[in-house]
Amino acid sequence: MENDLFIAINKPSGLLSIPDREGKEVSLKIMLEAKLGKIFTVHRLDKDTSGVIVFAKDEQTHKQLSKLFESRAVEKFYVGLVNGILQQQEGTVDAGIMEHPVKKGWMVTHQKGKAAVTDYAVLENFRLFSWMQFQIHTGRTHQIRVHMKHMGHSIVCDDLYGDGKPILLSEIKRNFKLSKSEEEERPILARLALHSWKLRFTLNGQDFEIEAAVPKDLRAVLQQLRKWKG
Repeated sequence: MENDLFIAINKPSGLLSIPDREGKEVSLKIMLEAKLGKIFTVHRLDKDTSGVIVFAKDEQTHKQLSKLFESRAVEKFYVGLVNGILQQQEGTVDAGIMEHPVKKGWMVTHQKGKAAVTDYAVLENFRLFSWMQFQIHTGRTHQIRVHMKHMGHSIVCDDLYGDGKPILLSEIKRNFKLSKSEEEERPILARLALHSWKLRFTLNGQDFEIEAAVPKDLRAVLQQLRKWKG
């Protein structure tokens, strides 16, 4: 979605939102600026999270949107696949988050951390996994990933807060046989199974709801999980 004030993009997994400190890797912001000229960072997504992200096109809009995000006036919804089956199928995680005192870039839940609130609901249960929807009311670094680890149900393929293991068809399909042409099984998913699905906000009196369709790789995994659910 694009208008005179902002541009919203469905970011693929594996792409940085904005340049990192070294500036060696390609980022979505740099790619967009090559086409649009200067744009302004409003919020960001983790490199391995896919989904909707918004950039402002001018300083005034940047101020307004940044204020909306900071004041929690933006409704932020995600979907994701987690390991295991949750005892409570819906609820709220209210656990502060801070950076680990030793491990740089690693966040932990802690009573001295900054307030962090995540609502969750299970959309579909599978044998080994749960497909979930999240609404975050704060925007802490790695918030959903940290909160799901805190609950004991890390996001699938999360190598920072989970075991990072890819999903293999042999795990979910009974009597799985490797085809003769393959020496080893290829994963059906090897990236963080988290997607920024929807944003809702009001800007200059106009209501916006921006939705990023669930990407093909996650849809394909869900299809296989449903097929071999029994």
